Amino acid sequence: MSGVTTNETSPAARPDDTGSGKTGCGNSGSDTIVGDIQNLAVAWEKLHYEYEEYHDGSHDRLVLDCAARLGADPGGPLAYVWIFGLVVAVPHLSWVPGDGVKEAALQALRVAEPALSAQDCVHDSHPYEMHDAEEDEELPGWLIDLVDDTQEWYEDRPRDEWRCPRNAAGFARIALDLLDPGSVSDVPPRLPPEANATIDTLSALLEGYPKTDVYDEIEEQARALRSAEDPDDRAGRIMVVRAVGWYATSGMVRHKGVLDELIEALEEALSHSPADPCEHAWDAHPLLPNFAPEAARLGIELSYPGGRLRYERQRTEQGDHGAPLEIMLCPAFIAGLGQESLTQLRTSRDRLFGPRDVSHVDAEYLDAGGRLQIEKIAQRVEFTSRNEQYAEDLGLWAARRFEHADSARERAVLLLAAYQTMQIAYPAPARSVAEDVLRVLRTVAAAPRPAECAHDDAHPQLRYAGFRHAMAHFYAPEDFPTPEKPDQARGEAAWICPRFFGEVAEEGVRNLEVLVTD
Repeated sequence: MSGVTTNETSPAARPDDTGSGKTGCGNSGSDTIVGDIQNLAVAWEKLHYEYEEYHDGSHDRLVLDCAARLGADPGGPLAYVWIFGLVVAVPHLSWVPGDGVKEAALQALRVAEPALSAQDCVHDSHPYEMHDAEEDEELPGWLIDLVDDTQEWYEDRPRDEWRCPRNAAGFARIALDLLDPGSVSDVPPRLPPEANATIDTLSALLEGYPKTDVYDEIEEQARALRSAEDPDDRAGRIMVVRAVGWYATSGMVRHKGVLDELIEALEEALSHSPADPCEHAWDAHPLLPNFAPEAARLGIELSYPGGRLRYERQRTEQGDHGAPLEIMLCPAFIAGLGQESLTQLRTSRDRLFGPRDVSHVDAEYLDAGGRLQIEKIAQRVEFTSRNEQYAEDLGLWAARRFEHADSARERAVLLLAAYQTMQIAYPAPARSVAEDVLRVLRTVAAAPRPAECAHDDAHPQLRYAGFRHAMAHFYAPEDFPTPEKPDQARGEAAWICPRFFGEVAEEGVRNLEVLVTD
């Protein structure tokens, strides 16, 4: 472990023996090996970032070594070094440490905290009082400059405040509060490690780069809302469900059960909320973030007592910027948020997974005589983002009409429209739409085909820019001119060719089957 003393025997009783020369440090005249501290700092930093990745016991050995060193001299001049190490190790200790590892860390911290708190101090304040979770990762990097007075010091607070026994005691209380919530007082408010891990995971998911199973993570937020008993905790959890609900209804979620979980959790949560309006002015309630990762972060923060205290402290430190906590957690406001999210989820569930009526688009895609409005259809099957809004309804309508169309020209246009729109739909066609179109395409793909085509020219190309002009000309040559480029023109036999139909349908089946497979 990079020269770190992590022996299974007695690490605290063993002298530092990495081979580096000793450097006298200005902390009460204690000698220490700066190289060993530097190696420790590197190892602790790795532990902080990679606590989920190692299963070989090296992280546990590092924590046990740190706890043993602290336990050997709990009130000593280097106690802050080992306490910093245990603060950095909190994510690992809150994850899956080995047997007895967390208990060893807690025991060392419980012995060190009173020993350090009892020592004299001349400072009016200490760095720990304003220390935040985001700064934990910086602690290892400060150690070398703290133990070695010959190094430059760039931090705002002086070295003696950082090395003060009372400051070390404060950091010990931070670690104790995180590992054994409620066991100590006088600690700066912060979120527990699992909350920060959830924020990180949700941010990745909502930004489109999930680290975990998407469905499990969304359902976990529904379960967290169900289990929230405190009204303020529940308010924060409703905000989280609001944020993940945007993702769940975007089309990225292909399983109805995921939306069902969110809906049922919201229904249960709202049963605890008052229906009466509040006494706040109509414009007093805050405008919450509309960027999903930020909205989820705020919800997680407000789901924990420490997070709520931190929110209010940061708000007042910024000159009362933002809504007071009382307004942010107003029951009527939260009930309104929850109801809005519930309505959106129910509507989207029906749209994504329920049967869809598209008869209303007859007026859009058929003329008075019942013929296809070919120019409009051809425009809307081009591969362009502006056609995403029409894709699902047009594709479903075309597939259903295809089954009853008598004209070979109309069948060709409808089949190609059904195929093309399923490629245009973003991020993917709704499951109910994909299933209906897939049924039609499977039938076409399974139909008998001749061994050879009955035409000499090639089949139409579906992705080139002039496709819509070629399609319009094929369906209504009397109304639309021959395409300018000769290679875009195809004879009628090429458009209605059974082999062409089968190839298009087969590709469409392959594309859609992956979207409806559980």
